[in-house]
Amino acid sequence: MVIVTTIRREVLTLPAAELGPDNPLPALRPLDEVHRIDGRERADLPADMARQLGHEPLRSLLPLRIRDGYGRTRAPRTFDALVIENGRLRATVLPGLGGRITSLVHLPTGRELLYRNPVFQPADFALNGAWYSGGIEWNIGATGHTTLSCAPLHAALVTAPDGGPMLRLWEWERLRDLPFQVDLWLPQDSDFLYAGVRIRNPHERPVPTYWWSNTAVPEDRRVLAPADEAWRFGYERRLSRVPVPEYDGVDRSHPLNSPYAADYFYEVPDGRRRWIAALDADGHGLVQTSTDVLRGRKLFVWGSGPGGRRWQQWLTAPGTGGYCEIQAGLARTQLEHVPLPAQGEVSWLEAYGPLDTPSAGEWADVVGTAEKRLAAVLPRDRVDRAYAAWKPYADAEPGATLAAGSGWGALEVLRAGLELPGTPFPESTLGAAQEPWRQLLRTGSLPEPHPGRPPGPTPVAPPWRDLLETAPATAHTEYHLGVAQWHAGDRAQAVRSWERALRRAPATWPLLRCLAVADQEAGHHERAADRYTAAFTDLHRKPPDTDETGTSRAAGPGAGGSAGAGPGGSAEAGNGVSAGAGAGACAVT
Repeated sequence: MVIVTTIRREVLTLPAAELGPDNPLPALRPLDEVHRIDGRERADLPADMARQLGHEPLRSLLPLRIRDGYGRTRAPRTFDALVIENGRLRATVLPGLGGRITSLVHLPTGRELLYRNPVFQPADFALNGAWYSGGIEWNIGATGHTTLSCAPLHAALVTAPDGGPMLRLWEWERLRDLPFQVDLWLPQDSDFLYAGVRIRNPHERPVPTYWWSNTAVPEDRRVLAPADEAWRFGYERRLSRVPVPEYDGVDRSHPLNSPYAADYFYEVPDGRRRWIAALDADGHGLVQTSTDVLRGRKLFVWGSGPGGRRWQQWLTAPGTGGYCEIQAGLARTQLEHVPLPAQGEVSWLEAYGPLDTPSAGEWADVVGTAEKRLAAVLPRDRVDRAYAAWKPYADAEPGATLAAGSGWGALEVLRAGLELPGTPFPESTLGAAQEPWRQLLRTGSLPEPHPGRPPGPTPVAPPWRDLLETAPATAHTEYHLGVAQWHAGDRAQAVRSWERALRRAPATWPLLRCLAVADQEAGHHERAADRYTAAFTDLHRKPPDTDETGTSRAAGPGAGGSAGAGPGGSAEAGNGVSAGAGAGACAVT
């Protein structure tokens, strides 16, 4: 009996913590980036790697808001899921949580090929805060976990190259202002799920680009890759070249052999097929391979020490086993950003499926045997042909809508008159956050916000800054102009904009908080403390209305860039004022 590929809706129920609202304060503090190395360490690196390590690293999280409203109390909650199935594989996708593939089951054997997290527990690992572990995640933007980790993507049905259904996920990535798509395609009778990925640069200037596909697998696996060396990053801001698999007397291809968290970026030789696999003691597991554009391969381990164990317990559920990550990216390491030319694009095809091959033995023998087995079940030229077959379908207009993402892409398309075949961003997706900016485009004026509520988010790209500079100079407009100027690095002018607005603003606490951050960054700590105190006074004098987004948390502490949260609680970098949990307590950070 022929089983055709189907895509259907399901509801997934998990013990889950509340995601909570975004912090309404703009993220003015510099990004606290742990994935970087000291400049003097670059001298011994390959020239292309050293160049890309220094290529426009992210300096700010603007225009994004920090997602620090999540909780720790778990209760059964439902998540909309999309299931792709062909009788051989079943993939479960969460469009409302970054398009994560939360499960990939090989139906003939009943084996789960991924680490399927039994809970949903946000923690401070995304660039903008909330992130959760497990499954396959799509990381775009800049070094780190994407700001879309816990955000909805657009999803729709598209016709696949073989005439069956294909699931398209797409969104506008706001840190770099780049539209992207992921097309999930499961050919009939195939043991491999294909993911066609495309990133486009619609701008008249080159843009730094970043992509890593991160796959969580159980950590009691042996991880294989076609390499004899790797670049090790142990979070001490140094990249060191180490042998594979044994380093410092320990076989690191077994994740639990490493005591501490570390990244191993495999040095896959040019011309060799790019793949990575995680196999159990019996030789069963998952393999990921791709066309050659997706160059990098990486193993991330939490480590067997108490810190790694504690994180595993916090992110998952006690007694369920831990996970490691096998990853694939555009560059050799995650510390690099690749230039994407003006009006250009980059695309590739990935494949995920089962691999059965011995995992025990000498590295060269095991890797060689695995490579031959992969060639037998999924020849390299079949992946290349599948990519060539998919590419013309990347522009196909989506059919039935399955999920909606944000309205920010629609706003950018409206502003610039962009044509983006295959990834429509219609005006119907514009929401309350985008409406003031649509009015600015149409009338040249920014409307006043609802009385008593915090200012909305600020688009900070140069065209928006230009529009704000020519708009009538109301206090509200000056506030947003200051945020855009701050993002551009013109801090003195940002301060002047906020000070002008302060003289006539009906609510001064948002401006006082911005000025306090500016004072803090400039080393004027006493004046910063005075302004934070004044912001508290104004906030509690006229508390903001509570709306459906929870913006009465108006002065939550985490609006300044992720600094890493310990398992005992959130530790986002505070730079604002905090209204507390209803008691009106003050804390200056």
